[in-house]
Parts: sequence; structure tokens; C-alpha cells
Amino acid sequence: MSRGAVLAAVLAAALLVLACATLPARPWRTVQPLAPAAARSQTTLLGAQGPVTAAQKARDLAGMKAEGRAALVQHHLGVLAAQGELHLYRGNSARLLVDGPETFAAMKVAIAQARHRVLVESYIVEDVGVAAEIGALLLRKAAEGVRVAMLYDSVGSFGTDRAFFDRLRAGGVLVCAFNPVNPLERPGRWGLLQRNHRKMLAVDSDVAYTGGINLSDVYASGSFSSGSRARGAPKPASGPDTDSDTEGWRDTQVELRGAVVAAMALLFNESWLAQDCPGALPPAPAPLQAAPGQRVVKLVAAEPDQGINPTYTALLAGTDAARRSVHVTMAYFAPGPEMVQSLSNAARRGVDVALVLPGRSDVNLVVYAARSYYAELLEAGVRIYEVRHAVMHAKTAVIDGVFSTVGSSNLDWRSITGNHEIDVIVLGDDFGQALETLFEQDLLHAQRIDPAQWPRRGAGQRLLEGLGRFMEPLL
Repeated sequence: MSRGAVLAAVLAAALLVLACATLPARPWRTVQPLAPAAARSQTTLLGAQGPVTAAQKARDLAGMKAEGRAALVQHHLGVLAAQGELHLYRGNSARLLVDGPETFAAMKVAIAQARHRVLVESYIVEDVGVAAEIGALLLRKAAEGVRVAMLYDSVGSFGTDRAFFDRLRAGGVLVCAFNPVNPLERPGRWGLLQRNHRKMLAVDSDVAYTGGINLSDVYASGSFSSGSRARGAPKPASGPDTDSDTEGWRDTQVELRGAVVAAMALLFNESWLAQDCPGALPPAPAPLQAAPGQRVVKLVAAEPDQGINPTYTALLAGTDAARRSVHVTMAYFAPGPEMVQSLSNAARRGVDVALVLPGRSDVNLVVYAARSYYAELLEAGVRIYEVRHAVMHAKTAVIDGVFSTVGSSNLDWRSITGNHEIDVIVLGDDFGQALETLFEQDLLHAQRIDPAQWPRRGAGQRLLEGLGRFMEPLL
């Protein structure tokens, strides 16, 4: 089920809730300037066995800087540390996966190789196509004695037949709905506007995945930019009103190995317990390899009860501190005044700021909400591109080529203040350049917004932009 179909199914209920209460204020929080050097030194490096020694920490950070752009790496370490005590996971590998076919192929291999446990968390879980294939594989692993648990969002998966989840349960899979739509299903765990938007798979303590890809059959075919269509033969550019469900989806996932996997599994366990989900999860098995790579990763978890999404805060601070470039690829872009101002300020001081945004979407109004910010951004010198041959659903950013984010968080009101989200920040030049290469590939197949032509758009377009801006809290 697309996000548009989900919204159509629950909008009436949401409006009833909102009719009885004022929309929450948008608590855009100003990011403080960099703290003194003493505060910036509070960085803890964690391995498979916990915090590492000062000597190991020094070696790891030196190795990360040796990849290239050492001064920028040090700069962005300071930017992150200035936001509070900084915990980083060492010894990881991080591999970008582009679109559904590549992602699902990797996930299926990982699940098939599971020895102890498989943890699945997704906003949307469907019962058809490639998602059903994942379900069948989970049943097979459960039959082999592997402990399998699935946490799905009850709104995101609203259109999925309950019989599918019942079959999983009957086959030994632990299944739990996050904040059930029916308040009687699990009393005390209900909140229509607070959703679990995470997409995560953790297999044993060895490999994990996160990004923008749900367990949905809309990802069965990929986008042109990922090579799923013949290069040189893209589908014609189309506007936001085209039926996006018939097109490939452009999305990004990251495959992680190393200490961050156990941290992601622990986060899943915390959500499971907080939701009073039935069944006990098994303890973490020992990893096959303690340090399979040299990537340094920060795990970022957003929980509405704890305030502003820390990924948003980190991106805002990183943009404020950017020295060379800010390249953002974002499915739902309605970030509020602080981020727009930060992007504009960066462009005005000579930073190369470029956005790849959807020109078509499963929620058409989101396109217009994003476009309501274009005039201000274009005037400041921000380059804006729209993807129209496919549905752009990725949520990534790379700043100065060394600070990279991949995960489930959009730059919209829901992700910033209302959803449970999961993202990773990967530091270093190697991964940053991989994400930059992907960004450049998307630019090749996107249409740039002409700053000279944009002010000439019609009154109908402007009206839709105003409506999109007004409806931001529900998008």
C-alpha cells in the first residue's frame, strides 16, 4: 500500500482527532553554536564489547581521517559532539543498496543465513509480491528454529489483510502492531498520530539494514537511475498528478555489519517492550566477526516523547557548519523555516547546496508543499532538481563529502516531531564519496528547476503550494 493510500484510509479519523484538539505547535529548535573544545572532546567509540581504549579510539579516528579530507572530518566530529555526548560505533562496514530489487535480494540472502534470530521492523508490511516472499522466508526460518519477530505500524499497514499476520503467528513468528488503530486491541498502546516509520532488519548480530524501503511490492521494480531500465530510454517526464503506483520507485538502503548491528537490535527490543508486545525476544548472539570494516557510524533513533528528531538536529547543525557542499535527496521535503534558512545561508556563503526532490509522489500534496519553499531557496542560490521518471522516496544527505546520513527520516513535520524513526550517520570520505556518486547519478536523470522560470508559474500552482504548506502536519 502506498503512502497515499494509507493517508486516504486514515485521514477521516485523523481529522476527527484534530477537530477536537489544536494542532501541535511546530517546536523548531534553534541549534546552538559550537561548544568549547572541552565539550567537543566527549566522544565515545564503541566496539562489539563496549567502549574501546583511548589508544584504539585514536587509531580509529586517525584511520577515518586518513581516507581523505581529514580537516573536514575533524570539523564535523566537532559539530556532532557540540550537540551533546557523542557515541560512535567502530569497526563497521556500510554498503549502499539502490532501489528495491537490490535491497530485497540482499535481505533475502541475510535472512536465509540466519542462525539465531531475525528482527523485522517496518512502517508498511504488505502480503503480496516481494513482501509476501519475505513473509514466506520468515516462516521457513521460524520452522528451522530461528527466533523471528516482526513489528509493523498499524496505520502504515492498514490495508494488509489481517490473515497474513495471523499466518505468520501460526507459523511461529512473533508479530506485533505498533499503536494499534483499534484502541481495544492492546489497551494503553494507542496514538493515532504517533507512528513507527522505521524500516529495519537485523539478522543475528551480523548484518542489519535500514533506509527508506518498506516491505512493499511497489519496490518490485527499481528506478531508471539505478539501472533497472535501459539507459538512454527513460520513461517520459511526467507531472505530480501521474499515477505513481505504476512506476518504479527510487530509494536507498544501507547494509551494515559490525557493532552497530547489535545496537540496532537493542533499539528494536526497546520498542518491543515499550509496546507490550507478546513474546520474549532472544538474547543477542555473538557476532561472527567483531570488526568487519573500518566505518565509524552513529546510530540515531527518533522518539516523539524525547523531542525533536536528532537526525534533523544533526542535519541542521551540519548545514550551518558546511564548508563545501550540502547535497540532499529527500522524498518528503517540508522542513520548516529553520532548515530552509540554513540551506539558504549556506548557499549565500558559497557552499554548493543542491536538493534532489520528487516531481511525482505517492502523496501529490507533498510535492506542492515542497514547492512552496522553492522561491526562497532558489533566490539564495540553492540548486533544486525534481525526479519525474520514478517516485523519489530516498532519505539521504551528504555534507562536505564526509558526513552522510541514510535512514527513514524525511525532512517533514511528521518525521521531525511525530514519528519513531531510525537513521545512521556515517563519517568519512570513502562512504561520503559513494553517496556523492549516487547523488550525481540522480542528477543525470532529474530536471533542474529554472530560477528564471519559476516565478512565472500559474495561480493554480501557487494555490496548491499554499494548500500543501497548510496541510504539512498531516502529510
